[in-house]
Amino acid sequence: MQVKTSAHYQREFRRRLREQGLVKKEVWIRPEHTQQLLAYEKQLRLEDAEGAAVGGKAMASEALVWTTSSLFHALKATELVSTGRARLEFIEGAEPVLLIEMTEFGDLPLFLTVSGEQILVECLLWPMSHVQDVAAFNELVLMTHKYFPLSTISLETGEDGLASYTMFGALSWASVLNSVLIEIETLATNVLQVTEAYADYLIDDARREA
Repeated sequence: MQVKTSAHYQREFRRRLREQGLVKKEVWIRPEHTQQLLAYEKQLRLEDAEGAAVGGKAMASEALVWTTSSLFHALKATELVSTGRARLEFIEGAEPVLLIEMTEFGDLPLFLTVSGEQILVECLLWPMSHVQDVAAFNELVLMTHKYFPLSTISLETGEDGLASYTMFGALSWASVLNSVLIEIETLATNVLQVTEAYADYLIDDARREA
């Protein structure tokens, strides 16, 4: 099966927004208001914006510590999954992983696992071979990744020996469920934003890739 990069999911995300009758508007704000703007945008996309804060209703109860399995069952009961905004799959293995397909983001796939004392949520951006000038791109990422809150970009080598850029967020395995939901939705948003922000550094074929 062909591996799709974040550019594919960005196009799918925009196509689905257009099908809903939504339009893109550019705004200028101070950088410290970024998270507020994202929350307002999510509210304005919904037909019924009442109570549509990021992640749905706040879940304030503390988890003792999460496992991948317990998070799977907890996330299944959230509005994110029950309303179809995301699909959830438990993948067995030596280290179980959750596949979270963000349907409202063009079926963007995120992967969640509990490892050690942290919860890790990550998403493939693109192979290193898709970058025109790796040194210049790496410098740009180091200078700008702080503009994408709660997420970090890393360069990892897969089992096939090929290096790829990945975006991820991490939080404590004792985090409340609502914090996990915010991490998931923020990562999905950031993946689409970095794909647009860094598009000029990708080779032309990678930008057009389906």
